[in-house]
Amino acid sequence: MKIAEIYSHLNGLEYLQIHLPELWEEIQEVIEFVDAEACKTKKSKEKKKVGKLLYSPIEMNKKFKELLENKNWKESRTQYYVTANAKMARETLWQEPAKQKEIIEASGSEALYTYNQTDLVKERVAVEVQFGKYFSVAYDLFVKHMAFYVGDKIDLGIEILPMKVLASEMSSGVPYYEGELYNIIRQGRNTPAVPLIIIGISQ
Repeated sequence: MKIAEIYSHLNGLEYLQIHLPELWEEIQEVIEFVDAEACKTKKSKEKKKVGKLLYSPIEMNKKFKELLENKNWKESRTQYYVTANAKMARETLWQEPAKQKEIIEASGSEALYTYNQTDLVKERVAVEVQFGKYFSVAYDLFVKHMAFYVGDKIDLGIEILPMKVLASEMSSGVPYYEGELYNIIRQGRNTPAVPLIIIGISQ
């Protein structure tokens, strides 16, 4: 596969190229190594594509994960506590988990444990390969990468998406680079408040 487009949010690409150029090389190598045709294994049952052989998002995700794990990219979690009390939520948002729990419970509210998980992290850089449903990208960008950044687990998030031309050869509902680029840009220059690299790939 190949990189067709790149969008650098809050100088994400520049940060990676200057501070961790070897990781940028690894990501490019992995993308180039993925054989798109080998992932064309899903027979469509959709009305307009019945019987057509499509690229399998599951197979593509699996291949990317396998190749990155071979280069020592690993799973990571960021843990925190939430509450139904809006005042406490605002007060504890930036605290360490233990402190969050302490403050919430001291106020008489219930502290609920939760976490965000990302499968691929290395040297404070997180990668999400997103060939799932379109809503998953917003969660990655505005919740997951943000939570890891605020929790001081990462300095940069990377989202790998298919270009529209590739997504059109998959099941319906798959996100694509052009659409997600628009969603990010319309939020303004500083939102989400985490450096990101959005990569659009094609076969």
